[in-house]
This record gives sequence, C-alpha cells and structure tokens, in this order.
Amino acid sequence: MTVLSIVKEKPSPYTKHDQLFKQLIHTFFKDFLEVFFPEVHENIDFHAIRPLSEEVYTDLIEGRTRRLDIVVETKLKGTDVVIIVHVEPQSSAQTYFHERMYQYFSLLYNKYRKPIIPIAVLTYPENWEKKKYTMAFPFFHVLTFNYLTLHLRKQNWRKFVHSNNPVAAALISKMGYTDNERIQVKFEFLKMMTKMKLDPAKQRLVYGFFETYLKLDVEEEEKLMEEIQKLPDAEKIMELPISYEERGKIIGRQEGKVEGKQEVALQMLKKDLPLDLIVEVTQLDRREIERLRKLV
Repeated sequence: MTVLSIVKEKPSPYTKHDQLFKQLIHTFFKDFLEVFFPEVHENIDFHAIRPLSEEVYTDLIEGRTRRLDIVVETKLKGTDVVIIVHVEPQSSAQTYFHERMYQYFSLLYNKYRKPIIPIAVLTYPENWEKKKYTMAFPFFHVLTFNYLTLHLRKQNWRKFVHSNNPVAAALISKMGYTDNERIQVKFEFLKMMTKMKLDPAKQRLVYGFFETYLKLDVEEEEKLMEEIQKLPDAEKIMELPISYEERGKIIGRQEGKVEGKQEVALQMLKKDLPLDLIVEVTQLDRREIERLRKLV
C-alpha cells in the first residue's frame, strides 16, 4: 500500500507534524485503515505489502521540492491487481489542497501506472474541506477526481475510546474536544493504553504522538492523577512504562522531596527498567539508584 507522506526538503514548522503522522500511520497502517477506512481495509491484501523507493517531486503549485517518504504497494484481496494507497496528512487549511491531491495522484500514476487509493488526513481546526477536484468548461466536463478524507476535528473522540486500536488512541488527541474535556480525553487515552498489548517502543510512539498534541499543564496533570487513583485498577496505568515519567513529575511537584523520587525509582527497579531511564525520570544520582537496587 502506499502510504505517501510528503515532507518538504527544507525544515519547516510542519516537518515535525509530517514526520509524526508518517511514523504513526506507517507503523500502524493496518490499524489506521481498520478504524477509519474499513471499506479499504476489507479489500486489500496486507500480506502483499511492498515498500517502494523514496521519490522526490517538485510541488507544481507551491514550487517547492517535496519528498514522498513512504510509498507502499499491495494487492486487492483475492486478486493479482496491484494497487497503491496514498495517505496525505494536511495540517493547515488550503483552498487549493484538492488540486494538490490531484497533482500527487497524477505524478504517482504517471510513474507506476497502477490504480491508486488517495486518502487525505486533515488535522487543522477549520471546517474547510473538499473531497474532489473538478476540471470543466461551460461546454465540456473534463474530469472529476475524488479522494477519501478523514477530518479529525470533526470526529467525536468518545466514539473511539472503547476500541483496542493504537492509532485511534493516538489520534483522539487531534479530535474535536473542548478545553473542559482535556483531562478526560487523556484519562480515557491511558485506559486505552492498558488494554493494548504493545511493545515499549510502540507504546512510546503512541504516547509521544498523543503528548505532542494534548499536553496537560501542572494543575491538569494533578487532577488527572487524582482521577486515576480512584480507579480499582489504577495500578495498571501506573505499570505502563510511559506512566512512570508523568508519575515522577507529579510526585516531585506534590512532595518536592527525595523520598518521592526514591519511591518512583524503586517501582521502576522492580520492573527491571534500564538504569539510564530511571536516572532520566527521577533525576536521582546514579549511585543512589544503585543503592536502592540492593533494597529490591
């Protein structure tokens, strides 16, 4: 399948955004389609995925060079028909975006001559959205180019909190919630994380993505911790490798004592977590952590 994330050659404010979405969708490509585009998910062969070489194109509209970082090829399920899937994250509203989608489609088709499924993931807050590009004259209709869209801010985050899908968990951070719901959104996100069997690297990818777009302030984090501690299975959240960092910060703010950091270090040592990570999270001296290790 073709995950086509197009990233500018020169650094820009959107580079980190593009890279985060590219990494998330590439890592959990099957999960992404399953939760947001089930009709596509049901009709493609995930055993036939083949990444294609990185391509560089010139954006004919903006006049800047863009890299197609991920181009993946696959087949329609039960057939020998080879197809490409293009996923394009878009972080700002542009009135010519639909034309740009057609441009990328044309460039890809010109090179590979394969059927293409184009998908746009819109992450900006504005309500503006188009799903097609039309070329026509008063006397003749030339073409209508359609593409699938996912406008995250139009999605109700509550709809996804009961799913066991890592992409849904990450992307609720970009969905339509109010300022008053921020704590609840992260609360539900952490509960989702406890249900998923992800390795530590994938956990950190999902958590890092979420934190980039929904980061609570000090007061909100303390209220969140109070809510977590009321749960009968609160320890499951505390046992998440990613939660030790937040727990360490909160304990440090609430108590301001070495004892709080030592407690976090002891819990991390019991989980056999790396010494360097414990030092980074607790800010304790390495010799102090070595001393604590003897107590475990």
